[in-house]
Amino acid sequence: MTITANSQLPNLFSQNRNSINNPTDYLLPTLGAELVYTQDGSGRYLTFCWQHSELLGLNPDQIIDEFNDEATFDPVDKVAYLERLHRILTSLVPEKLQCWFSCGQELFELELVITPIMPQLGKAATTVLVMGRLLQAKVNRGKIDVITKTPTQIELALRSQQHQKLVNRITKNIRRNLDLDIIWQQTVDSLGKVLRLERCIICPYQPSSPKVRVIAEYHQPECKSLLGVDIDLATEPAFAQALATLEPIVMEVPGYSLCPHQKILVVATSYQDQANGLVALNLRDECYPLTDAEIELAKEVADQLGTAIAHATLYKELEAARQKAEDASRLKSEFLANVSHEIRTPLNGMIGFLKLILEGMADDPEEQHQFLKEAHHLSIHLLNIINDILDIAKIEAGKMDLDCAPVQLAELFGDVDNFMRPQAEMRNLSFRMQMPITSDEIIVQGNYQRLLQVMLNLVGNAIKFTQEGGITISADLAIKKAKLQGQEYPGMVRVRVADTGIGVSLDKQDKLFQLFSQVDGSRTRQYGGTGLGLAISQKLVEAMGGEVHFYSLGEGLGSTVTFTVPLYQQPVLVSSNDNDLQNSIC
Repeated sequence: MTITANSQLPNLFSQNRNSINNPTDYLLPTLGAELVYTQDGSGRYLTFCWQHSELLGLNPDQIIDEFNDEATFDPVDKVAYLERLHRILTSLVPEKLQCWFSCGQELFELELVITPIMPQLGKAATTVLVMGRLLQAKVNRGKIDVITKTPTQIELALRSQQHQKLVNRITKNIRRNLDLDIIWQQTVDSLGKVLRLERCIICPYQPSSPKVRVIAEYHQPECKSLLGVDIDLATEPAFAQALATLEPIVMEVPGYSLCPHQKILVVATSYQDQANGLVALNLRDECYPLTDAEIELAKEVADQLGTAIAHATLYKELEAARQKAEDASRLKSEFLANVSHEIRTPLNGMIGFLKLILEGMADDPEEQHQFLKEAHHLSIHLLNIINDILDIAKIEAGKMDLDCAPVQLAELFGDVDNFMRPQAEMRNLSFRMQMPITSDEIIVQGNYQRLLQVMLNLVGNAIKFTQEGGITISADLAIKKAKLQGQEYPGMVRVRVADTGIGVSLDKQDKLFQLFSQVDGSRTRQYGGTGLGLAISQKLVEAMGGEVHFYSLGEGLGSTVTFTVPLYQQPVLVSSNDNDLQNSIC
């Protein structure tokens, strides 16, 4: 910042300070600095104002008084300070520096910005405006390198004031935000920068976990980052003690893993006396012992942070629940629209064909028979849609009870072949069915009607979504004892339905098994369907102790759906290549 001669402060920094009633008094809040003074090239103070003057026992009038040597407020290295002052006045370029000042028995480390006050044209600059803030205060022992470890009353007061401002700032930031990531990072940044820490980390805590992970960190450039590191609570006594007592813990252990040869302050964040996080601060070697008031301030920060974590977590959960409810409502609305279309289509067809018959529009008995056949076919289709709706209602209500019994796999495959092969051949698609070669029957444990429903649904989808190529239905065995629903079975049968159809893109496959959801709504009218088939099949198979999986490499690359069902008894395999027949269940 450079103040020019034509600014709105024409004679503010006049050499004649008797004509000025300490203008820095009103400049202080305007410039946003705690210390503001002006000097000439010799270092003589023209004006002086400091927020901490009364606390430090300084009299600005005495500092300005050049004849009062006892109250001199001078740089420790005055020669270097004056050289910098002359350089600034010559170059007219502001500079920022850190400098130690002495006054009586006290030493003050200040951060300063020195700016030349621009003179009138044709004249040299003779005055500077200095703004700054206090970094720390020490007792003067004659050398700057010799600093006591016992804090003075002045420094204790300054530290207390500084820390209270920090707590207020953190609390204000926390209350203005519900984003946990932002809350955590703002907290460590505020603590680290204001307290000039080596490192400050925050770890969320779950009582069920023996470890915590560093999710926010402030550290000095020379320190290695710990962000994302898992910390074992069993090896960190300060962490474990803070969680157990919910009290701030200060510990100094040589070779400590997080801060070797340093002190660490650990405080647990909590909500309703339940720990939900940890804050750890690495304290520098030269730090004074923390006072009881500072420990209480640390606990206050932790309490505020713990409450914020709880509120932000609750807000996040509520937001997720709201989003889930909105998605469910939207899906059900789309489902109702699709189902109404699916129901109206066969119903309108039935009404149309029956009306033609009732009005005598059939030309002959053969055409009348054809109308009745079409109406019957549409009625079966309508019944299947209604059955799907009833099934899903039972599943959601938890009233889907299945009576499982031994089922011959060959009989099941035979019925699927009788129902579905004509449909595939009408679309000029190949239709193959393959079973393992055994010397006796393959018998599975399940509900025959529900297994048939699952297979008809999967094969029907494969035919519906395949324009060319074909469908292959196969089964293989996994002879490995499995315990399902409290019963032990000799193995599992995996049924696979593969097609060369339109496939499903990888990013949409997660929608396949969601209730009331279709992968692509734009295809609903083209292919039909309610979006319930796979979801119902999955629930039915799981109720019988199996699993359903879907595989597709992407759009246009076909699809494969598999489901497993328990073996009732182990068949005798004819093939000697057991490795081919005993594949693992996916």
